[in-house]
Amino acid sequence: MDQETGGAFERLIVPHLAAALTLARYLLHDGADAEDAVQEAYLQAIRHFDGFRGENAKAWILTIVRRVCWAWSERERRFAPAGAAGATLEEVPAAADDPETAFLRLDLRERLLRAVDALPLPFREVIVLHELHELSYAEIAEVTGVPVGTVMSRLARARGRLQRALEAQEMEG
Repeated sequence: MDQETGGAFERLIVPHLAAALTLARYLLHDGADAEDAVQEAYLQAIRHFDGFRGENAKAWILTIVRRVCWAWSERERRFAPAGAAGATLEEVPAAADDPETAFLRLDLRERLLRAVDALPLPFREVIVLHELHELSYAEIAEVTGVPVGTVMSRLARARGRLQRALEAQEMEG
């Protein structure tokens, strides 16, 4: 890779490293596997950067990360049990929060992460791509390789499942 191409890669693709890692953690449920998968994805991206047409860099790299994670999963023949992905995501209570509000916010976050982790993979990935990475329906369709209508349907179903899971948790607790 020449210096100009390397500079373009660094400017366009490297800034999406955190988004790539977050997606991989949610798909693989294991921090170490996610880091390895993202490293593999970035190596593939470097090798194939000449095929990047300058469109949406975030969607392009997340597509590669998603493919690597799905292939990783097939190789390992597993997706780890729910819970591991949320453990890497921390939230610091706001300075203005009183202890009770901070506790309730952290409790809700933990319940939400458990509910997201429990979603079937196709629903989990659209929630992560839309809500965490703020990708549009069209961008999610590009990343996942499914029609926009399917993205919209999966997102609606995922939200419904999340709502039901949170209501069930509320009734249990």
